[in-house]
Amino acid sequence: MNAPATHKSHARALTHALNAARHGLAVIPLTRTKLPGIRSPHRAERRRSRCRGECGRTGHGIHDATTDEEAVRDLFAYAPWATGYGIACGRAPHHLVGIDLDVKNDVDGIAHFDRLAAEHGFSVPPTVTVATPSGGRHLWLTAPAHAPVPNSAGRLAPGVDVRGSGGYLVGPGSLTVRGHYTLAPGTEGHALAAAPPVLLQLLAPPRPAPRAAASLPLSGHQSVALVRFVLDAPDGQRNDRLYWAACRAHGSSDPAPLAAALIEAALHIGLPEPEARATVASAARRTRGAR
Repeated sequence: MNAPATHKSHARALTHALNAARHGLAVIPLTRTKLPGIRSPHRAERRRSRCRGECGRTGHGIHDATTDEEAVRDLFAYAPWATGYGIACGRAPHHLVGIDLDVKNDVDGIAHFDRLAAEHGFSVPPTVTVATPSGGRHLWLTAPAHAPVPNSAGRLAPGVDVRGSGGYLVGPGSLTVRGHYTLAPGTEGHALAAAPPVLLQLLAPPRPAPRAAASLPLSGHQSVALVRFVLDAPDGQRNDRLYWAACRAHGSSDPAPLAAALIEAALHIGLPEPEARATVASAARRTRGAR
C-alpha cells in the first residue's frame, strides 16, 4: 500500500474511532494485522512485564482503550501506520459482548450459531452487526454489569468466538490485510441490543474446579485449590496467579487436564484466551527447564 493510501485509511479509521468514542465505546488503534497499533514500552525488558498501563505510558494494548476524544487522537498520532481500530468489550456503560461468527476453512460459524439458537430456544434481536472481510459477522450485544462475560474461542460451537472482558472487536471502517470491516447491509440503523438471557447463561460457563481433580497425580484437594486460586484472583494478579498455578500443574507427571482447567478458569475471570494459553505455555517451558 502506498503512503497516500495508508494516510487515507488511517484518517478514516480515526474518524470512525472518534465516532465510536462519542457513543461510549472505548477504542485503540490497530494495525492491518488487527493487533494493537502501539508497541509495548516494556518490549526490551528481559523479564516480561505485567504492567497494564500503571507505568503511565502507552503501548499496553486493550488497557490503552479510551472514550476521551483527545486521548484517541493522541493514540492515533502515536501509530500513524494504524488503519483500523479496536473496541474494548466488557466496559461501562455498554458492557459490550461480541459474538464473532467466522466463515472460513469450511467452517460456517453463522450456521452453527443459528443451530445453537434453535437448540436452546433463543433469538438475537436486531442489533449492531459488522460484516467481516471473510464473509463472517460480528454481533454486538450488551450484558449486565454484574455478569462479566469471558472470552472464548469455539467453545459454544465451531466458528463461534466470544469477545468479552479483556477482549476487543475490530470496528467498522477498519482496513486489515484481508479487507474492510463494514456495517452489515440492512443493519446500519440498529442500536445495541441486550443479549438474550439464555445466551448469557451459555456465555458464562460453570466453574471448572470439580473437573480438574479426577485424573491428576496431585491430590483432589490440591487440584481444586489451584483452580480456585486462579478463580479468586483480584484484578492485577490474574496472570501472575495463573502462571504460578500452571508451574505447579506442569510439575506433575500428567499436567494436561489441570492445565486445561486452569485455562478455563482464566477465561472465566476475563483473561483473553491467547494471553492465558501463552502464560500456561511459559510455565511449562520454565518447569521443563528446571528439571
